[in-house]
Amino acid sequence: MAFSLNKIMLIGNIGKDAETRFTTNNVSITTFTLATTHSFKGKDGNWVNETTWHNIKSFSLSDYFKENLKKGRKIYVEGRLTKREYTDKEGIKRYMTEVLSERIIPLEAPSAEPGTHEEVPFNGTVSEPDVHTEENEDLPF
Repeated sequence: MAFSLNKIMLIGNIGKDAETRFTTNNVSITTFTLATTHSFKGKDGNWVNETTWHNIKSFSLSDYFKENLKKGRKIYVEGRLTKREYTDKEGIKRYMTEVLSERIIPLEAPSAEPGTHEEVPFNGTVSEPDVHTEENEDLPF
């Protein structure tokens, strides 16, 4: 039996305010971008900052998160990577890699200005909607 692990942990700053939409089953899907920065010494010996943007998707977030996932805030996101494909308006097939969040921890107090680092003792756990089906009930694990 093969085992695998798909886990990602990120600490960064939100790139733009989170947007929430709802499925036909009234499940909320909240999306936002998260910037992480990696520093390294360039060939000339000077430090270079390289920013990576991550697409984050969350299901059924509480109103607290929907209201406080604002541009510039520092957060911790834990989840798993997913990849999907779609066809854009011009008919070109596109691919997108996303992080499906399983846990979000704000690293700043909601009243703090974005960019300050006042920690908060809140641990928010989020999960995907329940996709339990009867055909899965026959599985032995």
